[in-house]
Amino acid sequence: MVRILAVLPSSLLVPSLAAPADDVRGWGQLVDRLTGDGIPRERVLGAFRDPRMPPFTGLTFGLASHEPRSLYRRFLGGKSIAAARRCRIEHAAALEAAERAHGVPAGIVAAVLHVETGCGRNTGRNGILYALARLAMANEPANLRTNIARHAGRRPPDATLLARVRARAEYLDDTFYPEVRATFALAERLRVDPLDLHGSGSGAFGDAQFLPSSYLRYGIDADGNGQVDLYDFRDAAASCANYLAMNGWREAASEAQRRAVIWRYNHSPAYIETVLALARRIQEPCGRSTTVARHRSTRPTRKQRKTDPPAALARADVR
Repeated sequence: MVRILAVLPSSLLVPSLAAPADDVRGWGQLVDRLTGDGIPRERVLGAFRDPRMPPFTGLTFGLASHEPRSLYRRFLGGKSIAAARRCRIEHAAALEAAERAHGVPAGIVAAVLHVETGCGRNTGRNGILYALARLAMANEPANLRTNIARHAGRRPPDATLLARVRARAEYLDDTFYPEVRATFALAERLRVDPLDLHGSGSGAFGDAQFLPSSYLRYGIDADGNGQVDLYDFRDAAASCANYLAMNGWREAASEAQRRAVIWRYNHSPAYIETVLALARRIQEPCGRSTTVARHRSTRPTRKQRKTDPPAALARADVR
């Protein structure tokens, strides 16, 4: 949910970070960490040796994440509000069931899902293992040296700069390495190849754009079919509501407390303001009796689902 606007494409890295001549194409440190944490080595090697897994050629990162308000401006435009209201009407049963079960207003959940993926229309096409693994390599020694040199420019890095770059690399490592581990756990639970999981450029997936650990912790099987499917709107709405409730949403919560809960979903003031404002617009009188048949369906086609989430692709402080 949170973005890494300052991470640049790996093609911009200096040649010194080309993958070493080993059989894991630059992922050696991550492979060793994962196997050290108990994931079978053959399973890890199978994923990182797979031709579908690009080599690690480095990751450049900024020293802070920041989302401009302009990123969200379009969500409060007339067409966007109309689409969010259609989502609320078409999926009224799922949204209201989630509200009854978890105490989070249907309008809030609809607003989150609209901002995250256009109500499930745009869920992303990136391999989430690769997206998360790159971010988890931020603190790899050669990668760290490259970023220190990049931020220092032509001057020798001083103690303050060194501390800032190292702190940022550690933050990315602490945030995303657990998500790489969770990706393997998620794939095992779903009985799929981890390289077959797709989502945003920062590894979030499904209508609610959960990271793997959030799926494992907060996912809800709302339709009772025995599996949490975040591409099924019922499960996605219930899981989103559960996430917000488990992170402190209460009916009697103050505005500040509610903002703090949404902050957990995405560490962005602009995101919080947009979700709350959109929820208010969704809940305004808008002809609720209008039949769904008069509206174009908000559910995606297979082709539409592969496009990238509308909010942003590179997130840094994720759920």
